[in-house]
Amino acid sequence: MTTFASGTDTLTRDALTVLQPGFTGTTAPDWLLRRLGEGLASVGLFGRNIDSPDQLAALTAQLRAERDDVLVAIDEEGGDVTRLEVRTGSSFPGNHALGAVDDVDLTREVASELGRRLAACGVNLNWAPSADVNSNPDNPVIGVRSFGASADLVARHTAAYVTGLQSAGVAACTKHFPGHGDTAIDSHHALPRIDVDLPVLMSRELSPFRAAIAAGSRAVMSAHILVPALDPEHPATLSHKVLTDLLRGELGYDGLIVTDGMEMRAIADTYGIERGSVLAVAAGADAICVGGGLADDETVRRLRDALVSAVRSGELPEERLADAADRVRSLARWTAAASSADPATEPGPEVGLRAARRALTLTGARPTPLTEPPYVAAFTPVANFAVGDETPWGVAAELTRLLPGTETGSFAGEGAGMAALAAAGRRRIVAVVRDEHRHPWMTAALDSVLRSRPDTIVVEMGVPQAPARGALHIATHGAARVCGRAAVEVIAGE
Repeated sequence: MTTFASGTDTLTRDALTVLQPGFTGTTAPDWLLRRLGEGLASVGLFGRNIDSPDQLAALTAQLRAERDDVLVAIDEEGGDVTRLEVRTGSSFPGNHALGAVDDVDLTREVASELGRRLAACGVNLNWAPSADVNSNPDNPVIGVRSFGASADLVARHTAAYVTGLQSAGVAACTKHFPGHGDTAIDSHHALPRIDVDLPVLMSRELSPFRAAIAAGSRAVMSAHILVPALDPEHPATLSHKVLTDLLRGELGYDGLIVTDGMEMRAIADTYGIERGSVLAVAAGADAICVGGGLADDETVRRLRDALVSAVRSGELPEERLADAADRVRSLARWTAAASSADPATEPGPEVGLRAARRALTLTGARPTPLTEPPYVAAFTPVANFAVGDETPWGVAAELTRLLPGTETGSFAGEGAGMAALAAAGRRRIVAVVRDEHRHPWMTAALDSVLRSRPDTIVVEMGVPQAPARGALHIATHGAARVCGRAAVEVIAGE
């Protein structure tokens, strides 16, 4: 492929403008600062880029010293998917917990406070909220990232979240259009397919996106999913029928369309990221998100050159690329204006914990609070890619704080229950599970534990789809740090 190195002409600048790359490290590398000077307008942040709020603020200031209107994006859903607090767990419960409470004012408060913290660190675009209706309980990648399985519930909380986040001057990016909830495959690994008819899609999947658009969501993220009722040939990210005819035309959306990560295997293994990026912009996408796994100057150069070559060969209309770049710049102008506005309300730093407490569902007789340090048996599934395995979860840390001497172990697979019993000895057991209904080995492990120790307390930190059991069953509707703390307050009677 020909390399276009000048970085000065309008076409090359536009090609850089539509990219949203990531990078490694907690300071901006020289190549990234140089690309910002050449036209790059967005940067994506991940957990690897963040050590502390002060460090993050210094990093975003470094970026703005090179380009004052840069869009600094992050994947901060709260709950299980956190980048701000990747090493400690989130101060905010995720969507499923907020949906369980079903108080739209609370959802708006949580989103506003999360937005305030992002803005204070210099972040102005959040790849959230998830507007997916988790209609398939076996979904391996959405789950507690969804407000729930009801389209109406998801719609009203999506709108509240968008309103709250944007009141803090942070643009919302509602995802994953046209809806990732009814999938049984993670698009990080392969291309999921949703085989439902058009009336179901219109009434279920699209309802929350209509609500987000009505609430003024500044960005929408496309999904790497195949929806034959809409386009039998192309995944949504690469589909003109989905992005232009449906989202722009039928739904009347006029904001920024961002792709999900182009390095995800649903696209990368099928089309390649260069070809996929060209097809996405041609289909109607305005910003190419890349950098979750590919975060270097070579990736940026390859994508820039692929877009320029596609324009020069006539495959990608130059006006389409220019329109995409204009939409990126328009959002940058909005964030600059919105950053000076004060949030309509001041929710306060404890709103996340208040929400987590309200989200608890208790089944069984509330026992006398524990006074002796228990044994925490964490039955730990493999984390999905969006959540990652860096972020701690569970109740052990909080129980240890209240009951020093608490011991813990992590167990998985065949024989996990017997191994937990052996490790616990005579201690009272607190069994922690995550999406028990999706993991037969986890159900078998709980069976073993409860047969021998019926006084076991069970804490479900995923979607509470399996029957509640144990002396006390606590459903937290998510694995954020505050969800664990709320459960421990009940267990220890704090």
